[in-house]
Amino acid sequence: MRPLTVGLAAALALGALLTGCNGEGGLRSDGPVETAVGPVRLWPELPPASDPPVDYGETDTARVPGITVRGADVRTVDAVAVVRAEVAAHPDTYSGADGVYEETARAILACDTEPAACPVLSPYYRDLTGNGRDELIVGIRMPEQQVAVRVYLAERGGLTRVMSTVEQVISVELAGRDLIVRAASAGIPGYEYRTAWSWDERQHSMLPARDEIVPVRTPSAAPRGASPRPEPAPGPEQTPGPEQTPGPEQAPRPQQAPRPEPAP
Repeated sequence: MRPLTVGLAAALALGALLTGCNGEGGLRSDGPVETAVGPVRLWPELPPASDPPVDYGETDTARVPGITVRGADVRTVDAVAVVRAEVAAHPDTYSGADGVYEETARAILACDTEPAACPVLSPYYRDLTGNGRDELIVGIRMPEQQVAVRVYLAERGGLTRVMSTVEQVISVELAGRDLIVRAASAGIPGYEYRTAWSWDERQHSMLPARDEIVPVRTPSAAPRGASPRPEPAPGPEQTPGPEQTPGPEQAPRPQQAPRPEPAP
């Protein structure tokens, strides 16, 4: 008789469930839903590209010469000394990951004697790689409202630069382990570029994992409960300087990769 008892109990439970659905607080239908439509491949006869695209250097990394990090703690290094070491190693480089404006390079080398004009901003510290240790985040003011943003990883007793970009920055934000750069759009009024840089273990570098063109964010459109702006963690004292003014004779400007504009 045991199978009959189990079957009867199951039938009673099912009846109670159905009765509950029809009563107060039960499940209710919201009506029909739209049918999901999967992606449709266009021009399937086109062969896949065999040549790699242009390399814009997103995955370029570099060891910072002459910098020692005690205990793999990036807070023990001076951000100005880090940037100065890179400038000294590449004195005639004006484009690419190592490039800075000539007048910016002069101001960086003179940060000790002219701290008020030093273009290196106060550093921030955040674990962006998930290794349990903070990375060093450095900003460098440049002419034409541009800012270089660089990230350095402590490893093997020194520093490795794992991210470098130059943009006409609206803001730089930290969200979890992502570093988000909002930049002005010259060709699309009312819009901005928003790039989320994320750590990629295979490339051992920060990659622009998400690159979007979005409407300009107004103060009224800011999400409720937004996280407060991060404050620089204690570290070597830095004195942010005013924006550098180009001189009459300027070296070639750092070349930025062109951004794709949306089709009409």
